[in-house]
Amino acid sequence: MDVQHFERITAFIEARLTPLFDESTGSEHGWGMDDTSRALRALRNAVLEASHIKGLIAQRESADPAMRRVIDQSVEHNWDVLRGIARMWEDHADFRHEFSHHAWELEGHHSHA
Repeated sequence: MDVQHFERITAFIEARLTPLFDESTGSEHGWGMDDTSRALRALRNAVLEASHIKGLIAQRESADPAMRRVIDQSVEHNWDVLRGIARMWEDHADFRHEFSHHAWELEGHHSHA
């Protein structure tokens, strides 16, 4: 799995969420203290936190075997978080097939479909 997988899935999710925070689209949510706004902020925070794992991917090659296992587990967990969120929009035209795969299924693949 490479950083580009995380960049693509994060960009896809952000493209779905950003308009929900934009007042110009008529949104009243995102910044208030109502439950919908809180849920939107929580979802965006979860996406941002899960996407930060991409910094560990670069360290994997130079890590010792024990640390590699920790990195691999972290990458898989955070990919699963993002994958679960992205799959809410499986019917969207920009949804990529790779977003429905498990992390281990993407090993060594650089999917563009």
